[in-house]
Amino acid sequence: MVDRRTFIVGTAAVSGLAAAGGLSVSNASAQDAAASQAGHIKGATAITKVYGAGQKLIALAVEYDRDIDNSALSGSAFEVADRTVTKVYANRTPELAERGRDGRYVMVELSPDDDGALLWSTGGGGDTASPSASTSVSASPSPSPSGSTGTGAGGPKVGDTTPSNATLTPASATVTQTGPVATVRGGALPTNSTPVTTSSVTNLVVDDFRQFTFHDPATGQTLRYNLFVPKGHRHGSPGRRYPLVLFMHDASLINIDTISPLVQGNGAVCWASPEDQARNEAFVLAPEYGAVVVDDDYEPMALFETTAHLVEEITETYAVDADRRYTTGQSMGAMMSLGLNIAYPDLFAAAYIVAGQWPAEQAAPLARKNLWIAVSQDDAKAYPGENAITDVIAAQGTSVGKAVWDAGATAAQFAADVRNLEKQKAPVNYAAFLTGTVTANSTATNAHMGTWQIAYDIPGIRDWIFRQIRRTGR
Repeated sequence: MVDRRTFIVGTAAVSGLAAAGGLSVSNASAQDAAASQAGHIKGATAITKVYGAGQKLIALAVEYDRDIDNSALSGSAFEVADRTVTKVYANRTPELAERGRDGRYVMVELSPDDDGALLWSTGGGGDTASPSASTSVSASPSPSPSGSTGTGAGGPKVGDTTPSNATLTPASATVTQTGPVATVRGGALPTNSTPVTTSSVTNLVVDDFRQFTFHDPATGQTLRYNLFVPKGHRHGSPGRRYPLVLFMHDASLINIDTISPLVQGNGAVCWASPEDQARNEAFVLAPEYGAVVVDDDYEPMALFETTAHLVEEITETYAVDADRRYTTGQSMGAMMSLGLNIAYPDLFAAAYIVAGQWPAEQAAPLARKNLWIAVSQDDAKAYPGENAITDVIAAQGTSVGKAVWDAGATAAQFAADVRNLEKQKAPVNYAAFLTGTVTANSTATNAHMGTWQIAYDIPGIRDWIFRQIRRTGR
């Protein structure tokens, strides 16, 4: 547990609050004093964001009954129990911003590195899992079939419906106004020692997804899923069609909650972020599987086919471009991405494969696909598995670009790594994380899980995926 700490931010100290009509005898000052006695804080909202390691509580929006003077706001005026305050500013809306402006909301940003920031907990054992945003789940561990603790080591089998052991703590925090706060009318709201607990939650990006259920008449299977619809589609653009990204989770998320693929890590939400959507506006589809779809015997259950049928259903229902459908996944989801590309060669234009493998003897059709592969050299199954697959691809005459990266690289270094790998101009790019670097630079205890905590944050790879167009007969 971290100490209660604050950093002072803002452009003026509290002692400089007396402006025209300020702290002396103005009517505004009297009104402010009366408001403080009545409780000038109307409420507070917790704000969460998903990181590679899972969802975190990273800010509060404190709502006042009058506009706050941003220029006179001090970070020392707020404390959040057991958290580190990093930035404080006013805003007209309860939203994060680069710069503050006068408004009824005071945004209190918190360090994502605090011990209390992470809402997601794996509970130990296997890969990670997630309940809904308002509940906690505790069940027996269920490791991923693609990891070092996979099926061959007693992991889950196809059809297994036992959820993993994990919890997602409901986002909540308590904030106290420990110093005076200036209002735009020239008065000040004095220190108020009464703590205020958040009463609502905003989940960045996660809240932009909608939840649905698909009943597949062909297989008889039911599949719950999350769908992000791009803003352009909602606003209506006649004739325009959009790319679609399918994200498939690892085996530990089976039978938990529909939103679990959105809060476990960045594999789904990164594609729907405002920054990514500004560059590549697209649908994002994230199913939540009720059973293990494929294990290390590589004989998938019917949900494998249902996934392909769901992609086609979404394509027909919405304005999806069939030539720009993409798939990605981690562990079991990476295995499914490879298997789907083999079984349905015209379904996807490209795939981002994160910590997964497939039998090399079946891999020849992948030579006709656009792939980006990310894996750790310390991954006991996925690394040798991807080596074997890329050997088969190269033997088919397809160029394979290769590189070894430090998993602890900065964003700028990763961006340069991506550019250098792209210079090889290969349809298949294979990036392996240098041994020892994944576990040193993630919260995971093994390189398999750690790979997907890092891989989805690397600048440039997603942009490369979107540049690929479906090609047949290559």
